[in-house]
Amino acid sequence: MIQDYEIKRKLSKIERAMPYIEFVLILIIIQSILGLFTGAQSMEEDTIRFRLLANSNTPADQLIKEEIQLQIEPLIENAVVNSQTREELGDNLAALEPELLKIATSIAGEESVTLERREALFPAKRSGFVIQPQADYDAYILTIGSGRGDNWWCALFPRVCFPDKAEVEAEEEEKVTFFVWEWIKGLFS
Repeated sequence: MIQDYEIKRKLSKIERAMPYIEFVLILIIIQSILGLFTGAQSMEEDTIRFRLLANSNTPADQLIKEEIQLQIEPLIENAVVNSQTREELGDNLAALEPELLKIATSIAGEESVTLERREALFPAKRSGFVIQPQADYDAYILTIGSGRGDNWWCALFPRVCFPDKAEVEAEEEEKVTFFVWEWIKGLFS
């Protein structure tokens, strides 16, 4: 026998609007998640970048660029650590300019070296979950010779090229283990 049940022919206004409300809420949640992955606008505006341009792509010129990078990186990192705001970072880097030029000139030898602060176009870069889009950024540009070779660059504020020491230590301490192998070893121990 057919059981008796009530058939609803007409939905209430709330029941008709519910799918639309759920759809809008899902769109808001998706937009929020995308906002987390692309980073905040204030982070993009507060970014000062440092770019090191090699003379050419020859191995000798790239080696000079890498040596300069290794020598000036601790100085830049120290300036970043000692800065709380973008203005402080700009002042600290401005005070470092003569020292950075001196180091770069001594390593580059006969190649000319220039250091200037200006707006420069940078490609997109991902750091963790934050993606910094391609745009013109305030930057210190150290050019060796003609500056036509591959470059090294990083965003200084917020830190992209200098990860927190806790993150580095955590990465070094992780040991990869395989569950099946550990289980087999446990059986015979």
